[in-house]
Amino acid sequence: MQTTESLRVYFVAFTVMAVVIVVGLAILIVTRPEPVEITIIPPEPTLTPEPTATPSPILVYITGAVQNPQTTVELPAGSRVQDALDAAGGMTDDADMDRVNVVGIIRNGDHIHVYGMGEDEADVALPTRSGGEVVFVNTATIEELDTLPGIGPAIAQRIIDFREQNGPFTNLESLMQVSGIGESLIGQLDGLVSFE
Repeated sequence: MQTTESLRVYFVAFTVMAVVIVVGLAILIVTRPEPVEITIIPPEPTLTPEPTATPSPILVYITGAVQNPQTTVELPAGSRVQDALDAAGGMTDDADMDRVNVVGIIRNGDHIHVYGMGEDEADVALPTRSGGEVVFVNTATIEELDTLPGIGPAIAQRIIDFREQNGPFTNLESLMQVSGIGESLIGQLDGLVSFE
């Protein structure tokens, strides 16, 4: 009798435990959080600018107070006066540094003359001027572009932004792609700009 009573107690305890486990599992399943979904959104593709033509090397003639005067040197496009002076062996001790703009950008065919101390400009006959009065649109700074008639700082900045995004200008008419430049302004710029 006692064994039957013990079995009944075990059976009841087992049943209660089974119910508790089932209820616990049901609660666990019901309260389980939703799985997290991770969505990867790739960035928008960026436009690759079209390749631009590599500019040709330029030739510059150097005279005056340099180690190797009367020298023609070949330099990469966009070089500065200092690059040309270095190619000519550097300046001599009597070079007048106050009359040399070493950071000036040189153009194909420029003549750079380094004056010596006490040398008067009237004593030197330069066959060509360095740079001239023509503005080179594809390499000009804001300040250089601003010297042109009808071009203020705002349009000068637009010209620079346009050429950086789209490559160099090819001719006078191509400047009309810049906002603020129309046919009347193009007429004023004729003969004052170059597209080398």
